[in-house]
Amino acid sequence: MPLAPLWLLVALQGAVSAASLVVEIVAGRMLAPYVGMSLYTWTAVIAVVLAGFSAGHWLGGRIAERPAPRALRLTGWAILAAALTTAVAGLLLRAAAGPILGAVSHPVWAITLLCGVVFFPPSFFAGVPAPVFAQIAVISSPGSGRALGAMFTSGAIGAIAGTLLAGFVFISWLGSALTLTVVAISYVITALICLILAREGRLAPPAALSVAIMGLAAGATTLPSPCDRESRYFCIRTEDIAADPASPVNLMVLDHLAHGISARDLPRVMFTDYTAMLDGIARMRMGGGPFSAFFVGGGTFSIPRAWADRGIGPLTVAEIDPAVTEVAAENFWFDPESATVLHEDARRALLSRPGARYDVIVGDAFTDIAVPPHLVTREFFQLVRNRLAPGGVFVMNVIDFEDRLDTLAALHATLDAVFPNVEVWTEQRRPAPGERTVLVLAASDAPSPVSSLTLRTPDPKPFGVLAEEFIHGLRAAKQPVILTDDYAPIDRLLGPG
Repeated sequence: MPLAPLWLLVALQGAVSAASLVVEIVAGRMLAPYVGMSLYTWTAVIAVVLAGFSAGHWLGGRIAERPAPRALRLTGWAILAAALTTAVAGLLLRAAAGPILGAVSHPVWAITLLCGVVFFPPSFFAGVPAPVFAQIAVISSPGSGRALGAMFTSGAIGAIAGTLLAGFVFISWLGSALTLTVVAISYVITALICLILAREGRLAPPAALSVAIMGLAAGATTLPSPCDRESRYFCIRTEDIAADPASPVNLMVLDHLAHGISARDLPRVMFTDYTAMLDGIARMRMGGGPFSAFFVGGGTFSIPRAWADRGIGPLTVAEIDPAVTEVAAENFWFDPESATVLHEDARRALLSRPGARYDVIVGDAFTDIAVPPHLVTREFFQLVRNRLAPGGVFVMNVIDFEDRLDTLAALHATLDAVFPNVEVWTEQRRPAPGERTVLVLAASDAPSPVSSLTLRTPDPKPFGVLAEEFIHGLRAAKQPVILTDDYAPIDRLLGPG
């Protein structure tokens, strides 16, 4: 008599595959508040999870060589281990993030090590069942080839289902912690089924462990979340940084990066260098009069709020995450009625409005080393130029490092291939060696009427245009590639050297 019917083995394999892929997707979201959501984060997650699956498959192959009841019993315990390591993943991440990120200075290695410590164990144990289930299916079925095909198919379908459920349902509706609790419970149920099929004589120990695992998983959901709000795109947090409680000033943090500051009582004051430059350069170029504007990204909506307060408009903002807009309205005093807010990708928004023209287009795509590549390419910049009104200007913030400037060189070369005039603005002082440098690029048909401005950030600070000789020398030394939709290595240019 077969140890288990084929349909049940197929169902068990599909459930384990789905659960393991949910964990992989959740891993990226859980790491984001500590290391951000970048190419490096997802590369580390995928590599670590695949390494765990591979090692688990190897162990599962060794287990599959044992008598079927014994193999299924060991597999049940392995799945319980997957449930346990999944249940404590959030706790382990909180405990390990500080020491690892503090001890490992290189961000890529730090991200990979942190991901490995937290998410390799659940992936390893989730990789054990596949060879065992496949072996039992083959020896228990008259059509071994069809049985093996069914097991591979169930694993693939389960992986697809887990990916879709995690990305489209679980994270946005349940949050990361509760999603891991659901996964841990599904592992527990699968493990107990395996132990029952293996004729495990003493179910009390695994049952007790199962209760403990579910308790740990449920307990993890009661811990304070690093997010005030977890959306489909970001872990969003608002921090009060006001010196005077009677005059609130709030900081928005998306994932692990500060994304903007606004003061309730000072709507026109910018608190960061790049917002001050984006605001000041655009208004200077427009001669102080009213103008229309399109914003690539909203964040705290500090500049749209300031311009609406000055009577500037109409304003259009493409902010991909509706939750960010809601938080900006709730905590950063942005009036949604003061602008047209489009909850879609900025490039798509510009493409879908061929007749629209704007006097100013503001590019706020840079957030440290996390930059959407499709918003810094020649094709995108050509789209921007096509949407500018005559005499209009495109301003975008750039973050680079004083001792490198590879990103600045590449972006200047790319904009220079589209616009007749490209200026680089920054604070008028000599940067410290290796300093993280904030710049703004202004692209248009003609140069600015002035080459320096004094702007409040919130204290007055001088900003100016870098000399053309410096830019020419930089590009000659770097020989930058022009960024295109086909090849835009912005993560490598910005990432650690």
